[in-house]
Amino acid sequence: MRPKFLKTLSFNWLNTNIIGTLPIFFATNLAALTVWQLNISEHTMALVLGIIAAGLSDLDNRLTGRLKNLFFTLIAFAISSLSSQLALSYGWLFIPLITIITFIVIMLGAIGQRYSTIAFGTLLVAVYTTLTYTPQSTWYGNTLLILFGTLIYGLVAVIVYLCFPNRTMQENIAQYFDALSHYLQIKADFFDPDDTENLPAKQLALAKANIAVMSAFDKARVSLFYRLRMQHRHLRTQKMLRYYFTGQEIWERASSSHSQYVALFNELQNTDLIFRFQRLLELQAIACQQVATALRHNEHYQHSNRGERVLLGLTQSLTFHREKGIKNFSQLHSIADNLRNIEGQLAQLADNHSNPEISKKPAKSARLIAENVSNIRDMIPAIRSQCHFGSPLFRHAVRLSIVVFVCSLIVECFQVEQGYWILLTAILVCQPNYSATKTRLIQRVIGTILGVVVGLSFNYLSPTLEAQLGLIVASSSLFFLFRTNNYSFSTFFITIQVLISFDVVGFGADVAMLPRIIDTLIGASLAWLAVSYLWPDWKYLNLQQSLKRSLKENANYLLHIIAQLQFGYRDQFTYRIARRSAQNALATLSVTVSNMLSEPQKYRQTTALAPTLLGLSYTLMSYISALGAHRIASHELNHHIEFSVIFFKQAKKVSQLLQQIASGNFNPLKINEIEQQLQQFEQQYQTEIDEKSLVLLQQLRLITQLLPQLEEFVGRERRD
Repeated sequence: MRPKFLKTLSFNWLNTNIIGTLPIFFATNLAALTVWQLNISEHTMALVLGIIAAGLSDLDNRLTGRLKNLFFTLIAFAISSLSSQLALSYGWLFIPLITIITFIVIMLGAIGQRYSTIAFGTLLVAVYTTLTYTPQSTWYGNTLLILFGTLIYGLVAVIVYLCFPNRTMQENIAQYFDALSHYLQIKADFFDPDDTENLPAKQLALAKANIAVMSAFDKARVSLFYRLRMQHRHLRTQKMLRYYFTGQEIWERASSSHSQYVALFNELQNTDLIFRFQRLLELQAIACQQVATALRHNEHYQHSNRGERVLLGLTQSLTFHREKGIKNFSQLHSIADNLRNIEGQLAQLADNHSNPEISKKPAKSARLIAENVSNIRDMIPAIRSQCHFGSPLFRHAVRLSIVVFVCSLIVECFQVEQGYWILLTAILVCQPNYSATKTRLIQRVIGTILGVVVGLSFNYLSPTLEAQLGLIVASSSLFFLFRTNNYSFSTFFITIQVLISFDVVGFGADVAMLPRIIDTLIGASLAWLAVSYLWPDWKYLNLQQSLKRSLKENANYLLHIIAQLQFGYRDQFTYRIARRSAQNALATLSVTVSNMLSEPQKYRQTTALAPTLLGLSYTLMSYISALGAHRIASHELNHHIEFSVIFFKQAKKVSQLLQQIASGNFNPLKINEIEQQLQQFEQQYQTEIDEKSLVLLQQLRLITQLLPQLEEFVGRERRD
């Protein structure tokens, strides 16, 4: 058990960013102490760069996973550094070597982000080797120093992990609930009776919030995945797994939609119901924020009874308006049921703390989707499937390889001293799309110029070696602290670190000042030219293709829901895969729209209909999610023979129609046929089937009514 003071420190003032910075802080301190004690200041840069490369390759994992990652990282870094060192001694040989390494590193992203992260660190080590290379240095000297720095960081990172083994996982779950809180707050804005004319903008905002939830969800899933292996019975992990699945349930319920909002708002505008829906969603958004806060401070979540009181008032108001003959009562009741379920999920989190027996029960399913392709036999097909210019990964790999080739060629042709800063800048600035590259380019240039100005000012203070080493420790630590949330600041601090390192090893900071700025400008310019003219992404953005993929995934998602409604609720692994694939496809469509809107104006495609398309796709997903929310009550459905025959038969036809729209083999007459049969059945058996079955029927009609509009968008490509 950890000492009490460590437990207090880990949650009272340390956040994830600071904990993530501790390994680099302690590792650079150890390196500085080694340099000072052994009087080897000329080796400072290689040692510190090895620590930085290891930090950039660091991955969240359990203890055995971290040790395994460190082992493979050391091997990869050794091969990269030695091959670069030997290639540099032959001059021109380095150019094809670094070009090939770059292409391989980027393409490894096809088999998983974790492989890609270590591979990118390996690429940086190859470039760092060029920065520390001199013809007089031994062939193994810099490699050993870089590996020693990597080993120092790896061992310190393991010690920090042992002190805070669950902090990263818990923070990722907290961020997940933060994203859910933001999502619920935007959802509450839909129920604003004084702002009913701005629905497209709200749908776009909700789609962006959905992407944020998806991103936070993936981070939480990865953290849990690597901790569940071999230790799924650990109470802390079980607790976080329960939070994770609770968040999934809240997300599915919150993303459900049981009606067309415009018609609903027009009907509810002068009633208290719309205010009650909005108030309850706002309270649930606050509750999710409180869950996140409790996780960050390692406190028990205390659920407020305000939501229960508002829910009771909503139920009473619904009963009152039902007696008054309000229209669309079943849809309103379904929305209330969804909110009641969310309230129950949040209350259950508090019950888990108050009832130890509940918290010890294992989650329904501890099986999570793997992040990477783990089977070697599957890796080559995964990479091969991306080897075409329709793949953003392949385009980026080819583009960056060309940039690396040109940068290295410039250095060799013009014999630029320390010119590989051009290469390093280009690699770090060049991103997969134009808007991200432009943003990083500006931040890099500003950070570098400010860093040079401030870094050179230290020379006027005539710092001692001890002071310089202290500044290297501080600037390296601050670089890591800001690298994920403020690239300008991180560039500013790493520039200071580099200039001081130059001075420590004997190159002189004054000599490095102007070349550092010029190299940054050249590297950034080459990166900008590459994303602007080498297979720019805006030429490959295609709304119809993104829509088709979303339709196919939604059809598969709907099919899994139908199966569980028909044969009984099962929280099956395959169902969660289908749901996640549909959510990923919708997120991809949203990113496509966002990227099109950020293109250079002269190349921008017609995007007037893009928000409408995104809104339609999101509405389709919300209607299907509403059906999925009823899976848990499938055993309560009135299995009226006529209902079963009609509903499940027509639902499968709707799933097939979604597939046909995506493939272009669509018959519009089938939509009318399905709509007529559903409407006729609803009118004929409305009094014979129960309310839940009626809601499912109406929900399927809402999905059917969207199909002609979706087909219109897909059909434009064929007509054009």
